[in-house]
Amino acid sequence: MKIDKKWLLLLFIPLLGSMSQGNWGFWAHRRINRLAVFRLPAEMQVFYKQNMDFIVEEAVGPDKRRYSVVGEAERHYIDIDSYHVPDGEVIPKEWKRAVERFGEDSLRKHGIAPWNIERVCFQLTEAFSKGQKSRILRLSADLGHYIADIHVPLHTTRNYNGQFTDQVGIHGLWESRLPELFADEYDLWIGSIVYRPFISEAIWSAVYASHIACDSVFDFERLASKRIAADRKYSYESRNNILVRTYSESFAREYERLLNGQVERRMRAAIGLIGDIWYTCWVNAGQPNLTNLEHATPLVEGIEKKSADTSQTGNGRPLPVRPEPDD
Repeated sequence: MKIDKKWLLLLFIPLLGSMSQGNWGFWAHRRINRLAVFRLPAEMQVFYKQNMDFIVEEAVGPDKRRYSVVGEAERHYIDIDSYHVPDGEVIPKEWKRAVERFGEDSLRKHGIAPWNIERVCFQLTEAFSKGQKSRILRLSADLGHYIADIHVPLHTTRNYNGQFTDQVGIHGLWESRLPELFADEYDLWIGSIVYRPFISEAIWSAVYASHIACDSVFDFERLASKRIAADRKYSYESRNNILVRTYSESFAREYERLLNGQVERRMRAAIGLIGDIWYTCWVNAGQPNLTNLEHATPLVEGIEKKSADTSQTGNGRPLPVRPEPDD
């Protein structure tokens, strides 16, 4: 039976949409957390390597919770361009001051990523100081995810998927498609670990560095679209035995070339900061001996398990949040 190409296209467009809006994609999040472990000093690396499978697999934990846990989705981004501040001024770094200026509802609407990261840092430091093995692992995995998110330029703008510039799908193109195709060509080995005495400054610096890169993300996608013929921009690939429509390798390679290493640089920065922050939390906790931690199964404890359980929607329906990939 002959199938009309028009209907075939309509069938797979939803699949493209579901995999093209999110943060780094599952593959990249796992790679980033894994490489961050190798940056740790020996006193920490043995413990983290012994639990590598958990740290890597649970790198996507926050994404899995975003549709079911109230308040989770807003922890993955911050729409910097939604805040109208005079030239020379910046968004208050302290949560209390930010609430006083903009209101908590407004902050949560536009994303609370940097403030959430700082909160999780305090929790990880506390977990280290108390020797809570399972909580250390859960918080470390989640912290890796959140820090990686703020290194994605499209997680710092309200035009997060090009929906306002006729570039829908650019989110998945930048953070999932490019790393999946070209990460093996990236140099992702970072230098020595660094103690970060001012965690808040490091977090906000990463946010603004990502936001500055937004213009290039959009401009070079437009240029690549002009250089690659429309009928060569997309292709069909099999994923989990399902045929999906995605950006072609030729288009992705042209976009990667125009970006001139931008994705690689943001991945390197993410890996670097994750390792530094894990290390900083450990130092701030007094550098406890991680080999003396009590035996525990990492899955027993979650981050604030009780509060997370009570913040479910309760009706079994997914929350209406920004869509993110499950690939």
